[in-house]
Amino acid sequence: MPQFDEFEIKMLDILQRDGRKPVSEIAQEIGLSNTPCARRFEALQEAGVIKGFTARIGRRAVGLMVEVFVQVRLVSHSDDSPEKFIAAVQRMDEVSACWTMTGDYDFLLHVMVPSVDDLNAFVMHRLMRLSGVRDVHTQLVLQNIKGPGHVPLGHLRG
Repeated sequence: MPQFDEFEIKMLDILQRDGRKPVSEIAQEIGLSNTPCARRFEALQEAGVIKGFTARIGRRAVGLMVEVFVQVRLVSHSDDSPEKFIAAVQRMDEVSACWTMTGDYDFLLHVMVPSVDDLNAFVMHRLMRLSGVRDVHTQLVLQNIKGPGHVPLGHLRG
């Protein structure tokens, strides 16, 4: 596991809360001068610890009223079905995230659409028609209590 000092852990924590905070303000908060703080920031980016900066958009504010998790089981893994499925999912704008899973289903998709009719069209006319898809199980999100969230950092303080 990579080693991080207390300055880097504090920096990561601050950046998760406000990715637009200037390095000079971060330096002041963590107790470093600007130059060493900027060097650490750049090193964390180069190492892939800081992967980028994005805006968090409220899905409802842009008309995406239905949020679901979709579990997908494939017919087989011995052919190229998994690769074809992954390639298809990567082209689907409605799918905001996709994971391979252990257990009864092979994939878990996070999907956002404007309406239940759009969800029906997505599942029945696009997802279920993909080659190799055997079974689909959807779970409607009633309320998002927490997340998407920060990456826990407590274990780094060991």
